[in-house]
Amino acid sequence: MLLQVGELAKRTGLTIRTLHHYDDIGLLQPSARSDAGYRLYSRQDITRLYQIQALRGLGMTLAEIGAVLNSPNLALAPLIDRQIQAIDQMIIKQTQLRYRLSSLKNQLMNGEELELDNWLKTLELMSMYEQYFTKEELAELTFLQADSKQQKEWEALVIEANALFKAGESSSSETAQNLASRWMLTLEQNTAANPEWLAKLNSMHSAESAFQEKLGVRPEVVEFLLEAFAESKLNVFARYLSEQEFAFMKQHYVREMKNWPQLLIGLEKAIRAGIEPDSEQAKCLAQQWLSMLQGYAGKNPATHAKIRNAMQNEPSLAEGTWLKPTTLQFLEKAVAALMRCA
Repeated sequence: MLLQVGELAKRTGLTIRTLHHYDDIGLLQPSARSDAGYRLYSRQDITRLYQIQALRGLGMTLAEIGAVLNSPNLALAPLIDRQIQAIDQMIIKQTQLRYRLSSLKNQLMNGEELELDNWLKTLELMSMYEQYFTKEELAELTFLQADSKQQKEWEALVIEANALFKAGESSSSETAQNLASRWMLTLEQNTAANPEWLAKLNSMHSAESAFQEKLGVRPEVVEFLLEAFAESKLNVFARYLSEQEFAFMKQHYVREMKNWPQLLIGLEKAIRAGIEPDSEQAKCLAQQWLSMLQGYAGKNPATHAKIRNAMQNEPSLAEGTWLKPTTLQFLEKAVAALMRCA
């Protein structure tokens, strides 16, 4: 069935002008035209329109969307997952806002005197945290709770990190690498090795100046620690790679590994859902891993074999990376299934 532009606009809530614009810039060109020259959209066109709107909902520009849609590795399921996650966050925020307003109303109705300044500061922190985490999650993230043992451990790490950064310490130094390893291991423990919580903390630290102030560490210090942590892993890989291979990996490793938490989230969700490693969804995740691997190691299968060998022989490479043995086994099987289809 083919839809004319007016009918498609009516059914999707978009304007005809928007659909014309998509056509003009080559983002969504109709598969056919009627004898009178009217645009006609097929089922495949409508699927592409869904993808465009989903990506726009994630804040991407039309130019970025065009580049993504032209990628042969695009998978629809991850886009849907990200939309569901965004909607879930909206529901959580509205539910928590209602709870806070209800609590405030009850206090006022009971004639309780509010220490307004303290209440507002507490509310600000609660509001910030609850934009990212549920109450159940916050109860487990004890290092965010005032005067907890975990928070005091973090305060000591923050002091050490800020001092090293201020002193101009190189991220490749042994001191910086040791601190970065302790930082990541502590964070892994305090997030119960849950990559979703790690991703939420990263988002909160990037977007919320109040959280940066509370934690006491600026984004540039975090970046310094990430570079030092990467250096600690690269030092291990260096024993398995040629000089040329290592030079390429050193140049690209930090950039590519920033995609690691989101891939881990997808892998763990697939495992929890009982997805088989040879399913299309699992192979899509395997393709994401392969793209990341090629991004920091190149496309030579011999180099990839060396990296797999290092991963098998060096347990320290998995430390502080949120990678569980079950997740690694699932990924290996999914990659093997992907290679059989290649």
